[in-house]
Amino acid sequence: MSEQEILSKAQEFLEQEVAPNANAIDGDEVALQVALDGLCQRDLMALRRPEEYGGPALNEMAFREYQESVARYSGSLAFLQTQHQSAVSMIAKGDNSDLKSELLPKMGNGERLVGIGFSQLRRPGEPILKAQETPDGYRLTGQVPWVTGHNFYGDFLIGASLPDGRAVFGVVPFIDTVLDNGSIKFEGPMRLAAMESPRTMSATLDNWLLPNQLVGFVKPAGWIENNDMINVTLQAWFALGCARAGLDIVWKAYERRGAGFLKTAWTALDKELSECREAARNLDLPLEQRLKARAWAIDLAARCSHAGVASSSGAANSIHHDAQRVYREALVYTVSAQTAQIMEATLSRLVARGG
Repeated sequence: MSEQEILSKAQEFLEQEVAPNANAIDGDEVALQVALDGLCQRDLMALRRPEEYGGPALNEMAFREYQESVARYSGSLAFLQTQHQSAVSMIAKGDNSDLKSELLPKMGNGERLVGIGFSQLRRPGEPILKAQETPDGYRLTGQVPWVTGHNFYGDFLIGASLPDGRAVFGVVPFIDTVLDNGSIKFEGPMRLAAMESPRTMSATLDNWLLPNQLVGFVKPAGWIENNDMINVTLQAWFALGCARAGLDIVWKAYERRGAGFLKTAWTALDKELSECREAARNLDLPLEQRLKARAWAIDLAARCSHAGVASSSGAANSIHHDAQRVYREALVYTVSAQTAQIMEATLSRLVARGG
């Protein structure tokens, strides 16, 4: 199947099955499970998987367009499925061929679903999750403050800091477990302003044994900072999808009311969204320009979702209204995978718009 056929298959599912149920998916774990199962049934959960493990090895830009589309129709589904898509990519790039052979062929259709839990590596100061090497693997002790997909995913890819600054990554169970003189325990789900149905938890590990056979790879010190800079515009595609969702609401309001000012607003924002999208597509821009593109996408998600609220009048204040949901999703995309540089670029853009 060609990349365009894969994207068309995904688009059809999102439009026909996800969009009409987006508000239910946002608030109901059962509805979210149905949507996730739909992606699994269409083999859409491992789109960056190498051909040797089942493919389809979507190229970078096609994958970003897919992520944009999912975010347009359901932030909760986008948030949940991207955890697994990231785990697929990272395991595929790892050193453990046995682990890859065991997991990757089963990760496209839902037979094995794996989340991620390594945002703690971004935290400055003393590591909150530490790993100590042993003959059998690594013993992990500490906290994972964010891991999404409890009850949806059976395992997650964890990242823990070694004494020399490197980070070890491996697969651990996503359920309370006591084993080999160690334990892993989860608390939650967290109460969140948006995307609560994917069940985000915190985890506490005490002397947990990550055996060698489940170790995916070890990254050098400073890896996550370098990776964040390389992928600075990756999260922009979720914000772009959110912006498009806001404009969808504005357009529906125009069709309902027929007011010319609604079409004028939609046209202006649609043009700007296309321009921002082109900036985000250029992966060869200097870092400063990529940071500006990310901040622009964040700004557009906020403004387009706000336009959706304004065009919906008082109905937007209902928790069950599309405009309410999309407006809250813009909050999540503002801070997802945020670094100090992204924060600075976002605030600089907001300040520049003042007056």
